Formats: sequence, structure tokens, C-alpha cells
Amino acid sequence: MSSPVILTIMTICFLTFGYLGVPVPFALMAGVFVGAVLADVSLAAILQKVFDGMDNEALLAIPFFLLVGELMASANVVGRIANLSLALVGHIKGGLSQVVTVFSMFFSEMSGSTTADVAVMSRALGPPMKKEGYSGPFIAAIIAAASTIAALVPPSITAVVYGAVGNVSIAGLFMAGVVPGFMIGFGLMIYCYFFGPPGTRRARAPLSVVARAAKDAALPLMIPMILLGGILTGWFTPTEAGVVAVVWILLVIVPTYNPKHIWKLPYDFCLAGLIFSLPLITIGAANAFGWLLAYLRGAIVIAGWITGIAGSDPHLIMLLMVLLFTIVGDFIEPVPTIIIFMPLVNALTTAGNINPVHMGVVLIATLAFGLITPPYGLVLLMASKFVGVRFSQALRAAMPIYVVFFATIAFAIYFPEVVLWLPKHVLPASVGCFQNPSGPGFICP
Repeated sequence: MSSPVILTIMTICFLTFGYLGVPVPFALMAGVFVGAVLADVSLAAILQKVFDGMDNEALLAIPFFLLVGELMASANVVGRIANLSLALVGHIKGGLSQVVTVFSMFFSEMSGSTTADVAVMSRALGPPMKKEGYSGPFIAAIIAAASTIAALVPPSITAVVYGAVGNVSIAGLFMAGVVPGFMIGFGLMIYCYFFGPPGTRRARAPLSVVARAAKDAALPLMIPMILLGGILTGWFTPTEAGVVAVVWILLVIVPTYNPKHIWKLPYDFCLAGLIFSLPLITIGAANAFGWLLAYLRGAIVIAGWITGIAGSDPHLIMLLMVLLFTIVGDFIEPVPTIIIFMPLVNALTTAGNINPVHMGVVLIATLAFGLITPPYGLVLLMASKFVGVRFSQALRAAMPIYVVFFATIAFAIYFPEVVLWLPKHVLPASVGCFQNPSGPGFICP
């Protein structure tokens, strides 16, 4: 049987099981086992690839960042961040919708997880928005859109997976994701100001109130500084940064804000481990699927199609990759998508002479957009469930917001010098710069 036919059967099998409600890793493995039988590949080799996908030291950063999110949600931190956000932007037209975006920009730099963000914001800010008259579909749409910021800004779990699987600098991805991440944040604030519900107009908070709110939230706001400061100075790796953040919460934040919660810490650890098991098994299954895709030369065929259209034009290659990842991201979550298509991404990055960090940020932004698009739209689906509205209603409310993502992705493609400015000046080696042999400074390709 030919490779294209086998790949088609694998894909149909995966999608069929997925739409029947089978969890993603098991649906992936169903496609893998069918493909392995048809391609005469031993099941022992498939199982080896499953464990190879999970056997990556860089992935250890994920459980620690998940634990940071769980501990932050359990240590009475969410209310302090919400009060600071309200003091800063609560008076702007759009009211609590502006607060949602600013809250997400703060909390994303602590959790690194889109699902954690959408769960926290739906519970903390959803009921107050309902009381002020915001429609349920709009609440779900703005919360889901704001939560995607966590996929880009450090300590993004999506960036950790991309860097670990693609052998790309995770610190470079962290730094390069700051510009598009905050573009989405400020874009959502502009959208809410001009096109969103006006909300309840509040008086501008006095400077003393802002200062008090900042003081109350000072300890948790130290976490992004610890993470970025340690990574940028080279004191520790992203994985070690997660450990340091957990230690900071355990030794400082929990005893200060909620000392009684110390007795519930074992539950938080167990819950973080349980949550980590979900992406971990997906990573293993996706690695086997991606390996079989490469074994059957599927990545080479798709890369040939794209280079046949785009040649070596980096902008056109990235536009076609954005189109591909937008379609795929509508059906599959970001983590398995990255792992399955990484051989294709690497081939096209080389063909277009594209900086790997630049390509990574563009594709991560695209996958973040896929989290709020039909028919799957994981975080939009979660937000609609938490808020209590139908997915179709939340989807209609979210569609005008897509313009913010289109503009951000286009900017990231056509202005790489802006996207890569921060890593080039802070961590030049992370984007391929090397020490100038004839003098001080770095030379960047």
C-alpha cells in the first residue's frame, strides 16, 4: 500500500475517533497503530517512539509551571491581581473587559497555561461581568481570547514544547513572544474600547489606591521577574526557573497570604501531576504519529508542495505554514500539532533560510489563534462551559476579535526585526548571533 494512502487512512482514523469523543492521545495512537500495521512497522518501534517523545529533560519545566499556576490560584493571589488590574484600567471605556485583558497579561506571566488562565478568569471575573450586564457570549469570547496570551509570553508551556521538540532556544522563544503577546493584549483592549460593551464607567483610581493594590500584589508579581531575571542572566534554565518559582511561592507567598493552605499543598502537588499527565501522554502519542509521518515521507511531500508554491520566499513559506497550522489547529491542540509537524517545520525553516525562533513565534501565535476558532476551539469551548453559554453563541461573539490575531500574525511575519529585537539584544546566542571575532559585540545573521 502506498504511503499517501496509509497517511490518509491514519488521518481519517484519528479524526473519526476524535469526533466520537475519544481523548486525543488515544485517537492519535489508534491512527498510529493502524498506520504501523499497514506500513509493516513493528509495534515495538512505535512504543519506543512514544517513550522517546516523553523522555526529554526540557519537558520537566511543564509540571513546575503547572504547579505555579495551581499554587497561585490556591494562595489568594487571584483577587490581588484582579484588584490591581481594576485599579489600573477599570476606569477605561469597556470596564471589566479591559480588566480581563490586563489580568491575563499579569497572570499569563506566572502560569504559562492557556487553560489555567481561562479557568481562573472565568471563575474570578465572569460573575462580576454578568452582574454588570455583559452578555454571556461576549464574556466567554473576551476571556478565551485574552487567555491565548499565555501561549506566547514567558513562561509559555507551548514555547517549552516547541523548543524541546524542535531543538530551538526556549529562552529565545520566551523573549521573542513578548511583542506578539502584548500586541494581542493591547489589541484586545483597543477592540473593547471601540467595539465592545461600554460596561460600568468607574472613576479613575487615585494613585494611592493603585499603589496599595500594587503593594498587595507585589509578591506574586515578583515571579515573572524571578523567571526572566534568572533565565536572562544564565543563572538557571527554564526548567530550573520553574523550580525556583515554586520555591518562592512555598516559602514566601503561601505563608504570607494564606498560611492555612500549607496543609493542602499535597493536594496541589498531586493535582499538578495529574494535569501534567494529560499533555505528557499526548506528547508521547504525537511523537509516534509524527515519526510515522516522517517515516512515510509525508513531511517531505508536504514540504515539496509548499516550496513548489513559495520557492525560497520566507514570507510566503510562513504564510502557507500559517494557513496549514490554522486548519490543523482547528482540529488538534497546539502540543500534538507541534510534535507531529516539527519535521515539516524544520525542513521549511531551512528551505526559506528563516530564523528558527522567528518561525516558532509565528506558528505559536497561529496555534494560539486556533484555540478560539471552530470547530474545536479548546479555550473558547472551556470559557463557554464556565460562563454557561452555547459554544455557537460564544463563537459568533469571538469572530470580530479575529482581526486582532490576523494583524498580530501578519506583523510577526513581515517585521522579524521587531519580533527578534529583544532576544537579539538580551540573549543574542538564542537567535543564532555569535561573538564578533575581531572586536566586541555580536554578529547576527
